[in-house]
Amino acid sequence: MTQPGATYAQAGVDVESGERAVELMRASILASNRPEVVGDFGGFAGLFDISAAKQMRKPLLATSTDGVGTKIAIARALDIHHTVGLDLVAMVVDDLVVCGAEPLFMTDYIAVGSVNPERIASIVAGIARGCELAGCSLIGGETAEHPGLMAPDEYDIAGAGTGIVDAHNLLGPDKVRASDVVIAMKSSGLHSNGYSLARHVLLGEGNLGLNAHVDALGRTVGEEMLEPTYIYALDALALLKESRVNAFSHVTGGGIAANLARVLPVNLAADLDRQTWAPAEIFNLICREGNVSPADAEKTFNMGIGMFAVVPEEHLDAALAILASRGVQAWVCGSVRDRITGEKGDSPAKGGGGGAVNLVGTYAK
Repeated sequence: MTQPGATYAQAGVDVESGERAVELMRASILASNRPEVVGDFGGFAGLFDISAAKQMRKPLLATSTDGVGTKIAIARALDIHHTVGLDLVAMVVDDLVVCGAEPLFMTDYIAVGSVNPERIASIVAGIARGCELAGCSLIGGETAEHPGLMAPDEYDIAGAGTGIVDAHNLLGPDKVRASDVVIAMKSSGLHSNGYSLARHVLLGEGNLGLNAHVDALGRTVGEEMLEPTYIYALDALALLKESRVNAFSHVTGGGIAANLARVLPVNLAADLDRQTWAPAEIFNLICREGNVSPADAEKTFNMGIGMFAVVPEEHLDAALAILASRGVQAWVCGSVRDRITGEKGDSPAKGGGGGAVNLVGTYAK
């Protein structure tokens, strides 16, 4: 007897579930659409009309790509999947606005062990919601099923975004001047960096665990760790439109000093006063539970600051007022000065400008 032929479904790929996932995500994707989106989603490529760029002197397209790292493990453990999409968007679009670019659209990539339509739709709903909060559109994506390579409930996500900026308005280290003021914008928590250390300290054998309620947090460890990354894109664009900004720095991997150093020229240094803010309790908890040194914490976590804006002193009051009107908690945390010969700062630059950054004093209580 001839054995029946093998099928794609027998190999672990469920095409019908993939089609079901697409239908479930349709409404959330369409909700993120800007007027410039051309056609429906689901084609081989997403289309976006950038004819408005003709109004610019020299339009530049900016692009960024990222993921959310091991924060995915928290979402899987809690079976909550609608927030990591917000993290993904934040990681991408807030890198775009650092150069002054307006985020226009994003595409996503989701790799799964097995397609669960409801779970995929939940992830994409978060991505689409993040795009709405950033003022951009989700115009395409891909869900790839990897049976045999990933466990059925395993998944990972990545995204790429495109923005646009007039070359005349491009931000970079060359715009920063001595006497500029550094504004800090409060983070919503861990954001999406340092999770390997956070998981090691909080979730390892004999440690607190996801379900432990911590009074100082006001919720469980898992709820705190899954708090979505705040998306600063529209706040940053409002500052650019209504005031003057010489640089932004998105605080991601490497901590506050290394990321701020990226947007400073090599001849300048920034002094940040720790006394101007108190890190959120999650950072204190990790340092306390894991005996993590202050130096390691500052090189790993955002310590309560998600974005910096470097502004001329004469524009400081206007910038703070704009952020306050948008509900962003922001404060002056430091200033820029000429760099002393041989000065290295608290953290080497991650790339880009290469200025020095020094953290002084102790954190407020």
